[in-house]
Amino acid sequence: MNEGLSVLAIMVGILHSGIRLATPYLYAAIGETFAQRSGVLNLGVEGIMLLGAFSGFYVAFQTGSLILGVLAAALVGALMGLAMAFISVTLQAEQGISGIGLYLFGLGASSLLFKTMLGTVEGVNGFPELSFCLGAGFCLADIPILGEIFFNHNILVYVAFALVPVAWWVLNKTTWGLSIRAVGQNPQAADSLGVSVARVRYFTVTLGGVMAGIAGASLSISLLNIFQEGMTNGQGFIAVALVYFGSWTPVGVMAGALLFSLVNALQLWVQVLGLNIPSDVAVMLPYLLTIFALAVPFKRALQPQALTKAFERGES
Repeated sequence: MNEGLSVLAIMVGILHSGIRLATPYLYAAIGETFAQRSGVLNLGVEGIMLLGAFSGFYVAFQTGSLILGVLAAALVGALMGLAMAFISVTLQAEQGISGIGLYLFGLGASSLLFKTMLGTVEGVNGFPELSFCLGAGFCLADIPILGEIFFNHNILVYVAFALVPVAWWVLNKTTWGLSIRAVGQNPQAADSLGVSVARVRYFTVTLGGVMAGIAGASLSISLLNIFQEGMTNGQGFIAVALVYFGSWTPVGVMAGALLFSLVNALQLWVQVLGLNIPSDVAVMLPYLLTIFALAVPFKRALQPQALTKAFERGES
């Protein structure tokens, strides 16, 4: 173990890394929360993240604009979300298999585009960290311990966490949120009251695609500042599991995202510190936690009743 680092410094480092690493989970899982609350399970989140990561990186690399990179990732995510909505809502295909197909498309397309358009791993200058300076040379980032943990991240990190209360408000305090929840619980009843089930599901699945695309961009031009094949490393599937873990609520999703990211940060620090723990065991920790989250039985009673179920007008 590196004796030059104190226990406090290690804890601060883990907490700081945990907040940063929660960013892609939050974007992807909040978007997937909207889709699942309307009754659509999108297992293609991982593929959308990969294409979003590539498109965001490539546009930022070519133009030098990080904002354009995020917009490109959001646009690609929207197109992928529309494709998933068409397949699952209009064609009423089995959602699990459709999502896996979307994932495989994103995996293959991102790899092909990388090889043909870049060819080698490149880097960009990602979003800078904000210090929240208030004048007179005082910055919130300079506050001991708390400043390093909470006030030393880039803008995409703060936007991800700001989306949690926004998503909660939309789902629970707006008419549109009521329509989303109604469609996910009982689409026949919602349809009888004049709610367009197809329109609601198209919107939520497309929104989920946009958020997954931005989640990918947060990896390639915010956290890592590079693009490489398969860089999401299963985070899209974990994001889907986080919706289940968080009981289909934005606050629960945030809690789950922080838990998973802290475990991920812990395994990274285990390797950095050279602790006498096999690196393969440390890398497995987030995935073992995913399996545990999916095995909790009482969560099943909380899921939307129409999740994964196709809707056709006139059915009882």
